[in-house]
Amino acid sequence: MTPAGYAILFFGALAGGFVSGLAGFGTALMALGIWLYVLPPTLAVPLVLVCSVIAQVSTLPSIWKSIDFRLVWPFVICGLAGVPIGILLIARADPGVFKLTIGIFLLAFPTLLFLQRKPMSISFGGKWADGAIGFAGGILGGLAGLSGPLPILWASVRGWGKQQRRGVFQIFNFTILAAALLIQLASGLVKPELIWLVACAFPGTLLGAWLGARLYHALSDRNFSDVVLVLLFLSGVALVWNGLAPR
Repeated sequence: MTPAGYAILFFGALAGGFVSGLAGFGTALMALGIWLYVLPPTLAVPLVLVCSVIAQVSTLPSIWKSIDFRLVWPFVICGLAGVPIGILLIARADPGVFKLTIGIFLLAFPTLLFLQRKPMSISFGGKWADGAIGFAGGILGGLAGLSGPLPILWASVRGWGKQQRRGVFQIFNFTILAAALLIQLASGLVKPELIWLVACAFPGTLLGAWLGARLYHALSDRNFSDVVLVLLFLSGVALVWNGLAPR
């Protein structure tokens, strides 16, 4: 990899860590679109998983007391069931089509929610609906480290507050991405060169997560909601651009 490639690697780690520290998710959403310019999916996806887990662990102590585990458990249990399915799809999914599809989804739905300025509070489906969203998030987490978008959008229409949503985002993402990483390691899908890439990305991830966590505690519920939707939209832009870029 060239010096410019390493600079892109560090920048992606910094951006991904910052968003994770700020919103409780987003390492994959921000970093994947950047890293795919210099890394193949077979290296970029496990690197996203490792850096996601690092960012989540580093910020978990600061929000632990505010987590409502009654909201979290349906997402986590069903999400874990979806992870192996996502991993099985890695070898079959077309990277360009996948990025374009998820990118368009992340452009449309956050925009609609942002324009809907009146707070929403949908209780449809209860725990069963939460579990279904978690299952789909688990599949995306195993496939590309993108476990966050569906639960995040779902929590937005549930009408939960800042701390409730952050608890769901962080515990769900940490559990699903850690499980995906362990399964990939056990399956031999992680290549040895990943060790060097993790060492290069580690400082940027920690620094970004620390900066993001400091900003999170200063946000109101409305500010936090807007930040989450804007980040999802920008992630959609990055994925669509990357999916349409010449190969």
